[in-house]
Amino acid sequence: MNFINAMFGSILSLDPVSTVKMVVMWAIGGTLIYLAIKKDMEPSLLLPMGFGAILVNLPLSGAIDQMHELGIEVGALSELFRAGISNELFPLLLFIGIGAMIDFGPLLANPKLLLFGAAAQFGIFMTLTLACLVNLIFPGMFSIQDAASVAIIGAADGPTSIFVGNFYGTKYLGAIIVAAYSYMALVPIIQPPVIRMVTTKKERLIRMPYEAKEISKTVRILFPIVVTVIAGLIAPRSVSLVGFLMFGNLLRECGVLNSLSETAQNVLANLITIVLGITVATQMQADMFLSWGTLMIMLLGLFAFIFDTVGGVMFAKFLNLFTKKKINPMIGACGISAFPMSSRVVHKMGLKEDPQNFLLMHAAGVNVGGQIASVIAGGLILNLIARV
Repeated sequence: MNFINAMFGSILSLDPVSTVKMVVMWAIGGTLIYLAIKKDMEPSLLLPMGFGAILVNLPLSGAIDQMHELGIEVGALSELFRAGISNELFPLLLFIGIGAMIDFGPLLANPKLLLFGAAAQFGIFMTLTLACLVNLIFPGMFSIQDAASVAIIGAADGPTSIFVGNFYGTKYLGAIIVAAYSYMALVPIIQPPVIRMVTTKKERLIRMPYEAKEISKTVRILFPIVVTVIAGLIAPRSVSLVGFLMFGNLLRECGVLNSLSETAQNVLANLITIVLGITVATQMQADMFLSWGTLMIMLLGLFAFIFDTVGGVMFAKFLNLFTKKKINPMIGACGISAFPMSSRVVHKMGLKEDPQNFLLMHAAGVNVGGQIASVIAGGLILNLIARV
């Protein structure tokens, strides 16, 4: 009996409700692992998040801080959270790697594509409004800071979602991160029906021949510097987000730091992704995660993704009213920051409608523009809504 108590005392000490919650979180963690391995959905993040969700929901888990009679026993994941997420360090370091991966060439060849990235952030502000309305119906569910954190899911950019949610100290950070990365992985499922719903067959058949333009090295080097300065003047709070992203791109384009660029793209990005994924699981403890608020966040996150897509497409349709050279409205959907998934989805949709319609370069230009617009939108949210 003493052996059984020693082995399973922590489980036996739980009340039935806590036991059920614990098992539910194990199931959620297992589901994330399944989606990562079997369905290849953002495996680099969903797998460590899923395993982390199991780690932090074991009884008296040593992976997270535990209060004892003698004081607090520090958990490894809780310490990592304080060292790398509570101060926004991990998301920013990841942005260096993302910036080093991005080729802004298609955008520089056609700068007006950046407008689609801006238009596709429509879902963020619609979701912010809707989250505030939800709070009127269910008082106390979301503070204005929670609403802002939820809305940024529409940026379709995991690091930005983590940065903003942690900045506001929202209790829903775990649910926000799961929603952001899950919906990013589901872009090939979410976007096509939405795009077809708001476009006609004739519009989807519009051809956009691509005219390759040589972008000078000087322009490529100046671009990340100029973008950082402009973003800093428009939305000062976005400087760290935009700055780290653009610094990574500068490493790529400068031509004298190839080894650092490759390190940022591979070693740094992969290492930070692993640590980030398992560390954010500290916000997936059952008492925090299992709530009506989490369910509402999943619904609002889906709403944000849908209306980001609609906003980009409708902006392209609006421009077609005034331009002679028509734009295929589908590329507007790439203004969300899910790079490069969204551009691939639109390219495949274009080929399905017309095997000779190659939209990839136009879609990629809009997609990298969306990456810039999403971090600026995050900075604008931080400027508009104060932290409490």
